[in-house]
Order: sequence, then structure tokens, then C-alpha cells
Amino acid sequence: MDSILVRGNGPLHGDIEITGAKNACLALMPATLLSEEPLTLTNAPRLSDIKTMTALLESLGAEISSLQAGKVQAMGSHGDISPIADYEIVRKMRASNLVLGPLLARLGHAVVSLPGGCAIGARPMDLHTTALEALGAQIELKDGYLHAKAPMGGLRGGVHKMRFPSVGATENFLMAASLAKGTSVLENAAREPEIVDLADCLRKMGAQIEGDGTSRIEIQGVDRLHGATHPVVTDRIELGTFMLAPAICGGTVTCLGGRLSLIESFVETLDQAGIDVTENERGLTVTRRSDHVKAVDITTAPFPGFPTDLQAQMMALLCTAKGTSTLEETIFENRFMHAPELTRMGAQIQVNGGTAQVSGVEQLKGARVMATDLRASVSLILAGLAAEGETTVSRVYHLDRGYEMIEDKLSGIGAQIERIQE
Repeated sequence: MDSILVRGNGPLHGDIEITGAKNACLALMPATLLSEEPLTLTNAPRLSDIKTMTALLESLGAEISSLQAGKVQAMGSHGDISPIADYEIVRKMRASNLVLGPLLARLGHAVVSLPGGCAIGARPMDLHTTALEALGAQIELKDGYLHAKAPMGGLRGGVHKMRFPSVGATENFLMAASLAKGTSVLENAAREPEIVDLADCLRKMGAQIEGDGTSRIEIQGVDRLHGATHPVVTDRIELGTFMLAPAICGGTVTCLGGRLSLIESFVETLDQAGIDVTENERGLTVTRRSDHVKAVDITTAPFPGFPTDLQAQMMALLCTAKGTSTLEETIFENRFMHAPELTRMGAQIQVNGGTAQVSGVEQLKGARVMATDLRASVSLILAGLAAEGETTVSRVYHLDRGYEMIEDKLSGIGAQIERIQE
């Protein structure tokens, strides 16, 4: 099994190219089910999760070609499409549930297994099912599968207010409502850049959508969607992760393609911690103002708040900050599993329910640690960059789900990191 070996070796300098967003691409790919015409995505990330979504869509009858070494996904769904998303594929990845809305809209029925993914807490499917039920769908759970059926004549426009601004449920609603008859309104909608990216792509396909990026989205259903070509938006979570590398180690790094608009709340927190971020035509340049960062308090929140997907990485930074930081996790109830691994490296962390207190130490020490989920895995690598000695991170198959060529990218700015077989 692969592991990542990291040796702390001082400041980092250079450029890192930021890829297309995994979470955006995983929502864009199922949109091919909405049209018989081709959908082509450029700037696609080359990740195992993208391969899993490809396998799922192909199992449903879509045709997908990976071009330009995986950076372009050319897709078509002009043939017979199956309504059944099987457990053996869906169990591997939470985003597999994003085929539910498109299948309902196109076929009028769907049978989709309950999904898997990182074990970071409950992510209930009722947010998805109640949103689709507002469009007239009838959905019941039987034997681990969601059995969904549209009313006679297809989905119809409806109004729904979500109890929580779920990104996935917003995406499912958007895709389904695009082909529903009449006007649909989603209130308390998610506002993430990935939502805006999906709406942009659907508009290119002929959808009529207004209000994306706000908490109220209105969709006027159309009879059919056509083909399109669309570039995947920059990955704001990869961007934030690599911005933390010079913050932890010192030095100056430019994240190519980065934009402040994608990550403003995160940048505000970095500024409080003593990290300078400047935007230029090439991207975002990051440098640390002094030898140690300052302690800061963080509360995760839906966009535009501090991203839950950057909480673990930020904790790694705060392990060596001056003072005590408090991190409150409000999105997922089981997202501090990296804390015990960081304590193996000498961090001082106390977890009490959804809150963690981090008291900064002078120096982390290299150790053997284990990744528990995608973002936890990269937090341990970041900690290893700042630690004395060697850090070995095992179970890095999590890492390959969300970070493309991470060893090459970090090596390119001076990090000592390599993948090893154990």
C-alpha cells in the first residue's frame, strides 16, 4: 500500500498550478444525462473520484472519452440510459447521488443506491429527496436504494425551502428543475462557486436559471437541453490547501489561477494569522509576515463562510501558532479525526464535541500517522512539511481522490516529499 514520506526542510518558493475543481466536475459530469447532445468539460482534474463518476455514468449508458491526458472529458448520452445506479459503484463516493435528479428529469424514474464517501459524519439524503419531491417526485427507500418516480407527464415546477443549504441537494434540484414543466424556486439554496459553475454550464446547454450565487434560485423549465463545452472552475479547496504550504513553512508561493473571489473568508482568516495574500494576473501570491503565525478562532460555515473542507488543513497551521486557537465545526459532526494523528506529531489539541482547542507548540516532530479522510490526509502532509524529521502518512488512497499529483506540485516548490511502497 502506498504511503507519503515527508521531510521538513524549511521555506518553500515557486509556483503551483491549481487544477479544476473536483467538486464542480463531479456535479457537471451527470449533467450529460440531461441531453442527447455531447457535453465537453475542459480543465477537468485527474483524480480517482473522476474515474469513479466516469464508471458510474458509463454503467448508466453514457459514453465518455478522456482526452488530453485526462484534462478534457467528452461525454454523450444519446443512447439508451439505464435508471439504475448500482451499489457497487455508488458506495465508493458521495457525489454519486448527483445522478438522481438528471435520471428523474430525463427518464421519469430512477433507482439509486445510498452513497458512500469519506466517514466525516451524517450527510442525510432527505435534503435531496425533499427537494425533488417539491417537483412532484415520489421517492421511497427500499433495500438500501432510493426508488424515485416522476408524476405522469414528468417533473413539474415547484417551490422548496431547504432546512440547510446543501450543495449536493441544490445541484440535484437545479438539474432536475431545468427540464421540469413550469417555474421552480429553491430557497435557502447553497451559494458555493461550484453551484454557479453548474448553473453556467446548464445555461450554455439552454437552461433558464437566475439567482445562482444567492440563496434564492429560480429555474424556468425547458423542453430540452443541447450540447455545450464548459471549463471547470478553479478548485478553491486545492487553492486554499496549497496557500497553507508557505504559511506553515515560510517562503513565497504563487498559486497559479487562484482568485480572491473564490476564497475571501479563508484569506481574511489568513490575514488575521499573519499571512499576506496578494492577487495578481497570474494568481494568488502567499507569504508569511514573521517566523510564527498568530492564533485565530474559526467557525466553519456554508459559503461564503470559512469552508469545512479547509478546517483540517488550517488546524495543521495553527499547531505551531503563538497562542491558543478555537476551531468550531458546524457542518459535519465527525470531522476532527485528524486531531489524534496531529497529536502524535507533538500537537496540543483538545476536542470537545464540535469544538477543538489548539495550543501552539514551538516545533512539531515527524511521526508515522494515518489518513482518515481526504482533507485529513493533506493536513498531515502539511504538518509534516513543518515538522522536524520524517513523517510517513499511510492510507493515502484518500488523498488521490482530491489532489492531483500532489508530490510533484509540492516538490516543485522545494518540499521533500515522495510516494513510497510499504
